[in-house]
Amino acid sequence: RWPSLLKYYSHTESVSWLEEYKARHNAGLEAQRIVASFSKRFFSEHVPCDGFSDIETLGCPSHFFEDELMCILNMEGRKGLTWKYYAKKILYFLRQQNILKNLKEYLQRPTDRQSFLEGAVLIDQYCNPLSDICLKGVQAQVDDITDKVRKVLRTKNPRHPSLASKAGEVLVSEVELQRQVLDAMNCVLYEQLKYKGNELDYYNSLNSYIHQVLIRRTGIPISLSVLYLTIARQLGVRLEPVNFPSHFLLRWCQGKEGSTDIFDYTYIDAFGKGKQLTVKECEYLIGHHVTEEFYGVVTSKEVLQRMVGNLLNLGKRESTDQSYQLLRDSLDLYLAMYPDNVQHLMLQARLYFHLGIWPEKVLDILQHIQALDPSQHGAVGYLVQHTLEHIERRKEEVGPEVKHRSDEKHKEVCFSIGLIMKHKRYGYNCVIYGWDPACMMGHEWIRNMNVHSLPHGPHQPFYNVLVEDGSCRYAAQENLEYNSEPREIPHPDIGRYFSEFTGIHYLANTELEIRYPEDLELTRATVQKIYSSGKE
Repeated sequence: RWPSLLKYYSHTESVSWLEEYKARHNAGLEAQRIVASFSKRFFSEHVPCDGFSDIETLGCPSHFFEDELMCILNMEGRKGLTWKYYAKKILYFLRQQNILKNLKEYLQRPTDRQSFLEGAVLIDQYCNPLSDICLKGVQAQVDDITDKVRKVLRTKNPRHPSLASKAGEVLVSEVELQRQVLDAMNCVLYEQLKYKGNELDYYNSLNSYIHQVLIRRTGIPISLSVLYLTIARQLGVRLEPVNFPSHFLLRWCQGKEGSTDIFDYTYIDAFGKGKQLTVKECEYLIGHHVTEEFYGVVTSKEVLQRMVGNLLNLGKRESTDQSYQLLRDSLDLYLAMYPDNVQHLMLQARLYFHLGIWPEKVLDILQHIQALDPSQHGAVGYLVQHTLEHIERRKEEVGPEVKHRSDEKHKEVCFSIGLIMKHKRYGYNCVIYGWDPACMMGHEWIRNMNVHSLPHGPHQPFYNVLVEDGSCRYAAQENLEYNSEPREIPHPDIGRYFSEFTGIHYLANTELEIRYPEDLELTRATVQKIYSSGKE
């Protein structure tokens, strides 16, 4: 019944299967209870940071609880969308908490026990907690590449010491033998396997995730350098990471081991097909002179800091992801490494404030900032005041606004919740999840969106729609039309509002139906009328 749980048992241990079955069954019931409660509790707001408190104090084994969440996510068909939506959020939270714990444990180790590859995997896992990424699997792929390098090396030098199963650091002083390893690596990585720097899509976050680098065989300088360095060290060549500005590099010692003279090193550009550079060529690479400090070796923590910094910058650039998930995840990672960094704490507080989520956590962050740096009192005071106002407004909310179609003021509203629509002007496909009898946005938004240029201007119904590109938009009635070929809308928030896709339209979940109680019948009647050719 639960084949994914086999990995938690060994063939030799004695297990009471009746007790295990009971524990798994009870964990399943508990998971279902919590998932079912989330829609009612958090429909009108983002799941607050304390919303997961009952999950953190689970009275059942966490791997059983996770397994039930995976069962919900893997339910076949187009039903259970709301359950899947919240099961995904809970699983995301649980796995990230566990990965964060592993990262903190990693950072506590002595530096010689901090593998660069493991650090890269932890970052990858945290940003992609629902993907099947593990150090063992990534290491196996790296080992496979290493074996290919050994085969090439054997054809060049059958007696090369790196051909031993555990080469270790046997090549430290043998520069020519090291060169043979690097030549074989370049042959395998760049000629046979066609790895390359992703110049065409440099700012894609996939370039930073080590499991994607291995799948797509492309990346940015730092991710390719981690792969290159790991393979080299497995073959006995000790390369070191260099935090060079604008372009991460590796260095290879040509002189006395541990030399502080930057001219005793050759610098390797893993992004540029393993090209070996002199100090002067490194400067040509970025187009300006840099001081000697930038040629120095950096620690694994500093490598992770730069990787996370890259993701932070990408998160700030994102325009389509309105939840700023990458920015939130990379801030979490950065603050796990540097918990007292005022600049990033302030960014996190501003981000949550902007999104209107977790106001209590915003106050905690601001209090921490004030204790670390009293000079921030102006910015802190402003955010504290407005966050407290947000909390007070939330307390005053009496309940959901219910919109009845029978109300006279709603008589001009033509479309209903759950219909698949097409935008006449921009051509995007979308589904309606809310409506207003007239535009409810402020004057600035109306002016910026040039609403007055529409024949009916702002004095017509406007619709909240989930768009296939992952965005949420507010569209005028005159700009929407029925979609002649309705299909599923791949939006991450679809399950927040809908429980099922029928093949032609979406069915509102309980919470959305409470707010639009007369829409379901209208949607069914509309669908029957428009698609009477037999689709439903």
